[in-house]
Amino acid sequence: MIRLYHVPLSPFCRKVRLVLAEKKIEVELVEERYWEQDPDFMRRNPAGKVPVLRIDDMNLAESTPICEYLEERYPNPTLMPKDAEGRYEVRRLMAWFDDKFHHEVTSKLLYERVNRKLMKSGYPVAANVKSGSKAIKYHLDYMAWLLDRRRWLAGDAMTLADFAAAAHLSALDYTSDVDWNRHEVVKDWYAKIKSRPAFRSLLADHVPSFPPPEHYADLDF
Repeated sequence: MIRLYHVPLSPFCRKVRLVLAEKKIEVELVEERYWEQDPDFMRRNPAGKVPVLRIDDMNLAESTPICEYLEERYPNPTLMPKDAEGRYEVRRLMAWFDDKFHHEVTSKLLYERVNRKLMKSGYPVAANVKSGSKAIKYHLDYMAWLLDRRRWLAGDAMTLADFAAAAHLSALDYTSDVDWNRHEVVKDWYAKIKSRPAFRSLLADHVPSFPPPEHYADLDF
């Protein structure tokens, strides 16, 4: 049995969930309140973070190494290009979203609005929310620039880069923090990836006390 310890709105967990679903790998989802530092969970990942993927007797941590492990162990359908240049571009964009986008946007919006309440760590810091709301515009503009030149973010085929981006944006869409009308090409890209069967479990997520907007699960927005 493959088991994923996760938090529903975590973009890093969502990225792994998308890869598992796209590759049709059966998995048991276990919600983990990692901030409570349960001793059993800390033994699985001393870093105290999700996602953690348990396969056989292995505990795999960190979303990008997990995704690349799954790509190597379950190569079909492929989510990485064959050429070195293409693989570099996928990794560059994954780092862009998981590092830069996460620091400038996700941590300022999703974490302030949702995580603070879940962790009982106070109220959202208005300055952080304002900063994240401003920064996301730049990132959407950059995505539009890429998609004006490519079918998908990293090239002509869907890759892990698209899943990394969609994982962050879907979580922010849950909190109504994405202006899909800013760039039609970005909205079309998200509609395309949102309509894939792999996305269904994400669209079914529901966090207590945080209902999603009506359009969240609507494939036609």
